[in-house]
Amino acid sequence: MKELFAKRLKSARLLSAMSQDNLVKAMDALVTKNAISKYERGLMMPNSAVLIKLAQALNVKPDYFFRPLGAEIGNIEFRKRSALGVKKTNAIKQKVSESVERYLEIEDLLNIKSKFKNPIGDLVIADIFDIEKAVNTLLKSWKLGFNALPNVIEVLEDKEIKVIELDADMAFDGLSGWADDQIPIIVVNRNFNIERKRFTALHELGHLLLSFSDHLTDKDIEKLCHAFAGAMLIPYETFINELGAKKRKSISLTELISIKETYGISIQAIMARARAHGVINEHSFIAFRKYISGNREEKYLGHYQGKEQSDRFMQLIYRAAAEEVISLSKAANLSNEKLASFRDQFVAL
Repeated sequence: MKELFAKRLKSARLLSAMSQDNLVKAMDALVTKNAISKYERGLMMPNSAVLIKLAQALNVKPDYFFRPLGAEIGNIEFRKRSALGVKKTNAIKQKVSESVERYLEIEDLLNIKSKFKNPIGDLVIADIFDIEKAVNTLLKSWKLGFNALPNVIEVLEDKEIKVIELDADMAFDGLSGWADDQIPIIVVNRNFNIERKRFTALHELGHLLLSFSDHLTDKDIEKLCHAFAGAMLIPYETFINELGAKKRKSISLTELISIKETYGISIQAIMARARAHGVINEHSFIAFRKYISGNREEKYLGHYQGKEQSDRFMQLIYRAAAEEVISLSKAANLSNEKLASFRDQFVAL
């Protein structure tokens, strides 16, 4: 019991991006930092009054501290900008762990068993040409075709990949990893625009699926994961057909907006793809970078009208509640909502 409480307490504290000193202040100094440290090391248990105060300070229910631990996430590929500090980084990781635990719990309650298979795991990636081969192999294996992907997140979830959206700092790009060493996880920032969300999800898919040559640096791998995302959104042959030739002196903004709105890929990613394959030269690409430098968000430059959000987790909760596998109270707890709020959304026919 002490060990479980210790892990849950530390998890809740990191989730709230609090130091032990901050937690003491939030509890109005009801206990000391030394006591918090002992709780987290499993050396001591709080009394009921302290337990309630801990829950209030960390914005969790008291029973949270005694909920069995679920899946563990390993082999995490975590991308962040330098602006995202250690506390925020740890808080994001804890949010992911919490979300994965709840996701796997609802699947277990519904007796859903899934086993992910990587269709391109045996391919060794050394350059952009290997990326194109890997993407073509994956699209064929997953029977996705070579046209625009209507909903990237839905595709990934259909292929047994858990996709989690976080309401995170804009400095957070994406995360991917494995739960229990066998369940693939992709995390994206809910606050991104739709084109960036699609690209980030597929970039993280690259981190999950691709086996890279040993001589590549981390920077090389990042670039190749970018190339993988671009190729998934608009495969090479489709890309060349859209541009009309393998070599162009220039590409009009109207063309770029049209491709963006059809394939859900940013203008910047389109031009990076054109440069990587020699469709445009370095001079044209530099000129484009200067043009777009003041509008990296691509405001007023077209918008993909599709849908990109993760629904499967909530669908499973509604299903379990409708079939009375779980109570409405349990459903609200899993969905991290208040019972009254969940009741308002839930309608069983």
